[in-house]
Amino acid sequence: MKKIPVWIDCDTGVDDAAALLCAHKLPQAELVGISAVAGNVELEKTYANCHRLTALMGADYPIYKGADKPWFRPLTIATYIHGEDGLGGAELPLPPLQNRPEPAWDALYAAARKYEGELELVAVGPLTNIANAVVKYPDLPQYLKRIVIMGGAAIGGNCTPCAEFNIYVDPHAAQCVFKSGIPVVMCGLDVTMKAYFTDGEIDAAAAAGGDVRRFFRESTRRAMQFCTGLGLPGVSFHDVCALFYVFFPDMFSGDEGGVYVETQSSLTLGKTVTDIYSDHQFEHHNAYVVLDLDRERFVKTITELLAEY
Repeated sequence: MKKIPVWIDCDTGVDDAAALLCAHKLPQAELVGISAVAGNVELEKTYANCHRLTALMGADYPIYKGADKPWFRPLTIATYIHGEDGLGGAELPLPPLQNRPEPAWDALYAAARKYEGELELVAVGPLTNIANAVVKYPDLPQYLKRIVIMGGAAIGGNCTPCAEFNIYVDPHAAQCVFKSGIPVVMCGLDVTMKAYFTDGEIDAAAAAGGDVRRFFRESTRRAMQFCTGLGLPGVSFHDVCALFYVFFPDMFSGDEGGVYVETQSSLTLGKTVTDIYSDHQFEHHNAYVVLDLDRERFVKTITELLAEY
């Protein structure tokens, strides 16, 4: 089996953790590197959580520290969902940190060049690290196959009425990425809100026990309470959608469109403006917007991958 090289850029919270756990057990995945960015919680915590997760799954992937704040705005965090530690209060021991000297964007660029256009970038946090790489290395687009992001929404928002959290945290970086010329797949709220587990499905996935499945259960309790308190059917694993799109594209459906990010208006800051529902079209279609998925298959696949631990 030819493996697909993938780099995961994350702000390691609850659903980022699930994506990392799944990536480690995907037989067709070659996880080249992991980079941390500030988002769900502060950078020092997201960076430490990457180490906690790799230790939990018995792996030794290279981990790189990225941006500790957005380009032009104060950092917004989401402890109300992910907890103060980013992992929903599920305690994991902290192993020694790698403390690699190169920043995330330099390491990403080096990996992209090494894989000569075959590297898939899965970006599931604010896009600050990726935008830094785009600005510092103008030739980066020729070395990345594409970027699959968890972020944005064709309709609605979760951080504001019209903006999704990852894009809202650093809208200027997101706009830079969407305008970079690198092919973008946007797994926004349109699809990720459908990618949920009910409480019973989480219990079933964690039923066989073990440290990883126990962590999966414990880390999701806070988010489950938050989501069901809003009347939602369960907790969404937003970030796993972006990972799975790389390996199981037939699990999803969507449409080509133009996507750009509002960076000026205080009312609509961070909105991903797309023309897929508009009679008026942008001059260029720069993204594929994912809109739906096979939820039963999504739940089954995560459950099966967790059972490998």
